[in-house]
Amino acid sequence: MGASPMRRPASDEYAPFYETYIGKVPAEVDVLELLASDHARSEALLRQAGDETFRYAEGKWSVREVVGHLIDTERVFSFRAAHLARGDGAPLPGMDQEIWASASNAHERPLAELLAEWSAVRRSTLALFRGLPREAWDRRGVASNAEVTVRALAAIILGHERHHRQILCQRYLCAPEGPAGAP
Repeated sequence: MGASPMRRPASDEYAPFYETYIGKVPAEVDVLELLASDHARSEALLRQAGDETFRYAEGKWSVREVVGHLIDTERVFSFRAAHLARGDGAPLPGMDQEIWASASNAHERPLAELLAEWSAVRRSTLALFRGLPREAWDRRGVASNAEVTVRALAAIILGHERHHRQILCQRYLCAPEGPAGAP
């Protein structure tokens, strides 16, 4: 069993687009610990959702669609990590989040069902990362036409969740001042 990365990925390990997510990851971090604890925190926040079909503006996703997006994105990014960790050099395609969201049917599914699915995906993600040998974290490949490392993909999953938890808190679920320590 390999150790998780104990540092934030360097800027040459991911495309500049992902800085939004990487910037939400502490400089010295046990990514696996945070992937587990942050998921529990996100799930607790989402269990507070009353009208999870509410959209804060026209064209924006409902809470259910945000959870569906988190599920899909984590699946894609953990697959990318597995692909690179196993040494497969084939470039991976991008993911159009709007196409995926519109085809997900998440808005029509019960929030509890979506949360259960996301928990299953997170357990799978953690099992993948926990089983990686130390050298796999530095492996590089191309996804969405940009070079990325396995370490960066783990951090992107974490930062992406934190990004959306912040939006969920600001736009849907928290009081204006937010809960202590949020997100």
